[in-house]
Order: sequence, then C-alpha cells, then structure tokens
Amino acid sequence: MQFYSTNDATHRVSAEEAIFQGLPADNGLYMPERIDPLPDTFFSELPQLSFTEIGVRVSRQLLGDEISDEDLRQIVEEAINFPAPVVKLDEQKYVLELFHGPSLAFKDFGARFMSRMMGYYNQGKNQELIILVATSGDTGGAVAAGFYDTPGIQVVILYPSGKVSVLQEKQLTTLGKNIHALEIDGSFDDCQAIVKQAFLDTELREQLRLSSANSINISRLIPQTFYYFEAVKQLGFTGHPIAFCVPSGNFGNLTAGLITRKLGLPVHHFIAATNRNDVVPRFLTTGRYERRPSVATLSNAMDVGAPSNFARMANLHGQLDGLQDIHTVTHTNLRATLSGFAYDDGATEDAMREVEQRYAYTIDPHGAVGYLALKEWQQDNPHTRGVILETAHPSKFRPHVERILGHPIEVPRRLAKLADKTKLAHSYGTDYAPIKQWLLKEFTP
Repeated sequence: MQFYSTNDATHRVSAEEAIFQGLPADNGLYMPERIDPLPDTFFSELPQLSFTEIGVRVSRQLLGDEISDEDLRQIVEEAINFPAPVVKLDEQKYVLELFHGPSLAFKDFGARFMSRMMGYYNQGKNQELIILVATSGDTGGAVAAGFYDTPGIQVVILYPSGKVSVLQEKQLTTLGKNIHALEIDGSFDDCQAIVKQAFLDTELREQLRLSSANSINISRLIPQTFYYFEAVKQLGFTGHPIAFCVPSGNFGNLTAGLITRKLGLPVHHFIAATNRNDVVPRFLTTGRYERRPSVATLSNAMDVGAPSNFARMANLHGQLDGLQDIHTVTHTNLRATLSGFAYDDGATEDAMREVEQRYAYTIDPHGAVGYLALKEWQQDNPHTRGVILETAHPSKFRPHVERILGHPIEVPRRLAKLADKTKLAHSYGTDYAPIKQWLLKEFTP
C-alpha cells in the first residue's frame, strides 16, 4: 500500500514515509492509494470477532502487506488493550464510550497505535525522532501517555494557554523525561499553524527528524476506524439503520468514520456535531468552506476554526486537487453522507442536565453536543439507531461538569493523582522563529 497527498495524487510514498513525514511537502494530507471494501466473510464473522481481531483485519486492509502478520498483531494488541463499550440510553440513542484508555480520551486509540508503529519503524535509526503535536485538549495527554519514555523518540506538545482544562494541562505538562510542553499565548489554530510551519521548514527538517502526532498523521486515523466496527458488532445487524454522531473539532474522528463506510461498514449516515466553531456545518449548508478564527467554548477540544481533516473529507468525496479552491467544491456527495449541527454553551449545559435527568447518565460537554445533534437529526429520521461518540471522561472537565450538574462527580484515580504534580512548560507567543530556535537548541546533537 502506498499513500498519496490530497494536494497531488501523483505524489506517493510508503506507509513508513507517510507516518514519519506526517505532512507532505505540498501541505496536503496522506491518504491510502485505495480503500477496498472488506470481504463479505469479515462481516459475517464480525459478531464473533474480538476487538483486537477487528483491529488487525481493518489495519491490514488499510496498510497492505508492509508489516508482517506477527508484528501487526503485536502492535494492535499492545496499543488497543482497553474496551470501547456501547451504552444504551433508549431504543434510539446509544453512547460509544471511548474514554477507557490511560488518558481517559478517545485520542488514546490513535496515540498508542501511532507510538507502536513509529517504534516499529524507528528500530535501528541513529538520530532521535522529534514528534511535534498541537492539542486543543485531549490529544496532548494521549500522545504524552502513549509515547512516554519511548526510546529514540522526543515529544513536543504545543497547547493554547488557558484554553485547556486544568487536568488536561496536567496530563501533558507533568511527565517530564521525553515529553516537552510549549504553552502558546494564542489559540489552537495558532498552535497548529506553528506545527505546520515547522514541517514545511526545509532548514529545520534537514537538521531534525520531525514527525507529527496530530490527526494529520495517517497512523492516527487507522485505529480510529476500529471502534466503529466494534460498535456495530455490539449493536448487531437488526435491520434498523445505524447513524454515528461525532463531536467534531479537527474532524479526524469523523474522517475515520467515513473511511469505514468505504471499507464496507453499513453506516446509514454520519452527523457532525460542533460547538460555535461551525465551519463544516456552514459548508454543508452553503457549499462554501470558510476558515474562521476559533472561538473558546465549554467543549474546548472542538475549538478549531480550520479543521485540517476537511481535506481528507473532500478527498473521499471526489475532491482531488486540494483546498486552493475549496469554495467551489460540489458538496452534494458529502451532504448525502453527512449532516452538520452546531450549538452554543447554553444549549450544551442544558443537554448535560437533560441526559442526567432522563437517562441517569453523566455525559461530558463534547458528548452533550453530540446528543443535541443526534436528537435534532432523529426528528426527521425516527426509525434509526444513533450512536453518540463520547470522546472523553466527564471528570476531565470536573469544575464545569459539577457546576452544571450541581453535585460532585467521581474522578478516576489515574486522573486524580495528577492534581498535585508540578507543571513543566515553556511559554511562547505565536511567532514561529523563537520556537524554531528552541527546537534546534534542545535537539540538535
């Protein structure tokens, strides 16, 4: 399997190159050269397959034969060693809990798989690999946990000052060793722009081996497809159409879902649930893709005004020449697959209270946005089963959740123990030059 750039379908590289480069030189994103449907036997066997076996078979379909069966199975078994249970709210609404990994967020799937893939390919390399990643909340903690103390790999995490929760910040600033945090006086979009500038900096890349752990890296998306299959397995093939409602910021999670449909998973529809950062819902309405400065909200991991993975979403639906003229994209195909809804913080808080009162279930702010979107979509699609992706444990947003619900919530021990740890971070503005200087000083031999 080779991987091409969304900005140039003729630019092709191996899986190893795509994973380590993270971003093609033309500023596109890597995609597998083909996404063939899984065989019918896979779907007939799906009800009996373990989560691990699903991961092995799906990743094989997307990676080709570059990695041996034994090594690929070991990567999946080590990375995905926690469950993704489906919880029933009522006959129409279900929650797919993706927070049972070490950092209590769905990003654990991608970060752990990526760290094992990079560790596999990094064997025997002399120069250290520097992972650059921007986070709007949960990515940083998952990447820090996934790569912590990995030989031959250093991790640099950029996060927007004051725009992640206290416990999210502790997850990425307290480990030390090979984990380095840069606190940026700006937005997530500023952090992401700095990371992209670093990857396009020829001088920097000549001196450092750089790679990314954001959802721009294709190895992050591959394991995010696994739990869509796992959810359908748990729900069973009953004849009622299944829709997935995905709280969305950078849209990697939803892009992974769209890939599963290409792989043959019988998903009736996808729903993009956003907060006030509603670039994609607006596109689905108007046909124009317009980046906007991100706005801070209660569901902070979704505060993204220029979602990188839109390039992949467009690519999957026939747009092959990048984002230069994205406002001219014909969006008919995408609208047939995807609906989009956006909600403000007031509606989010009301939804959190409603879910607790109606279902005795505690949902986090991101999941609450998903609940609202699914509820609205099902008004016109009542004979469906909708699955809300619950992307983070509510305790990661404890002050807000307890204020909104009016009572204490339980904090898992692995998160609670971070509260008293010392924050270690370097502070910078949004200028690229000082950060480049720090990278060279810190990591040049």
